[in-house]
Amino acid sequence: MNLQSIVISQYLASLEMLKETISRCPEGLWDDPADQAPAWRLAYHGLFYTHLYLQPNGAGFKTWEKHQDDAHRLGGQPCRPYSPAEVLEYLAFCQQQVREVVPVLDLDADQSGFDWLPMGKLELQIYSIRHLQQHTAELMERLGARAGIELPWVGMMRD
Repeated sequence: MNLQSIVISQYLASLEMLKETISRCPEGLWDDPADQAPAWRLAYHGLFYTHLYLQPNGAGFKTWEKHQDDAHRLGGQPCRPYSPAEVLEYLAFCQQQVREVVPVLDLDADQSGFDWLPMGKLELQIYSIRHLQQHTAELMERLGARAGIELPWVGMMRD
């Protein structure tokens, strides 16, 4: 197995866990005004940065077609909440990006392509997967604590 296959597997496993979390999130928790960062914004934030860090660099990055300014910022300005269906649509887009982009990434590159992240391309992908998983875990914790919903761990996903 090569490195690209491992990176793809772990991205897809993390995205699968987020997908299950979004799919099982009760309506009342999706945009709870009591949350500093509502569930939809945490999910969108994780997907936005997954999408961004799959790119060679930030210069040519094109946001998702339904992107709203500031929606990706956890402390961002208020905007229309995305529905679970919209976030799942973006998640499917990110899954496809993983499948298309990771096989051609130069994981040996010593620059991430993002000047605020002084690391190589492989480390950037691990960083990005960890970031996505952190926000997925936050959402899983909310579902468990507030709705009694337990979600399974996904260890790997082979295409």
